Amino acid sequence: MSTAIQKQNIFIRLWIYQYERFPIVKHGTLIAAFSFCATCLSALLRGDPSWPNIQTMVTAFICLFLFFLQLRIADEFKDHENDKKFRPERPVPRGLVSLDELKCLGLVSSCLQVILSYFLSLRLLIILPIVWAYMAMMSMEFFVPKWLKNKPFTYLWTHMLIIPLIDLFATGCDWLQFSTVPPKGLAWFLLVSFFNGIVIEIGRKTWAPEQESEGIESYSSDWGIQSAIGIWAASIVLSHMCACFLATKIMFFTPIFVSLSIIAFLLVIFGFVFIHNPTPNRSKLLEEASGLWVVGLYLVLGIIPMGYSVWIS
Repeated sequence: MSTAIQKQNIFIRLWIYQYERFPIVKHGTLIAAFSFCATCLSALLRGDPSWPNIQTMVTAFICLFLFFLQLRIADEFKDHENDKKFRPERPVPRGLVSLDELKCLGLVSSCLQVILSYFLSLRLLIILPIVWAYMAMMSMEFFVPKWLKNKPFTYLWTHMLIIPLIDLFATGCDWLQFSTVPPKGLAWFLLVSFFNGIVIEIGRKTWAPEQESEGIESYSSDWGIQSAIGIWAASIVLSHMCACFLATKIMFFTPIFVSLSIIAFLLVIFGFVFIHNPTPNRSKLLEEASGLWVVGLYLVLGIIPMGYSVWIS
């Protein structure tokens, strides 16, 4: 780390770090939709047509935000050697922040999760270490890094299983206050989250040919653009199907089916356009469209139905 960077305040350096590697507003919007939907949907599945209380929503949002921050920190450790070789401009290789500083940040975030969980429901402290344990396994590539590296599809789905686990914690912020048994229908929401994770992951790592570079993995380079977009589109369709099955459990099928069908159709059309003419601008749009799909789905799946239930009750 250079002397000039060392002299900068740690909070200033972390602020620069988040801008480059974990944008608070961008990720916060997605996580807020995710966490708010999870708690609302859990309440609806329990048969409670009222907004979750403030403590429930705040705990779910902060803990989920910190989970995704921890995933970013874990990636910094896992990819450090590769980043030093192929992406020296990134914050850690260039010395903006050190791995030790990120480790401390991760430990502080874990302590905060424990405190928030403790004061909301002691039962959350059962799920919390399960999520951490799976994150640790991910960071070690399940002890078979070379094998996984040659199997990008297996790498993808094994890593995306963390999303349903995080989702289980998020919904648990609601249902664990009332029961030790998840409400019926929750499994469909865990599947929705799994496929949404794949949509986001492929959407952010499918690039135009001129964006590819040595040592930087992408799904477009591993599978080819056509296959990458095909799996991306299939994940949208599967997410849509699971959401519709879930919609029957909360008696909100028609609005969810119609709205999601229109959005999914438009996204699949855009995917085919990208296959035939992949450009850097369209690659950026693909990433943004993936995020909008997820935010929109969580909005119509949990937040709008809860608002309607509150209004008519």
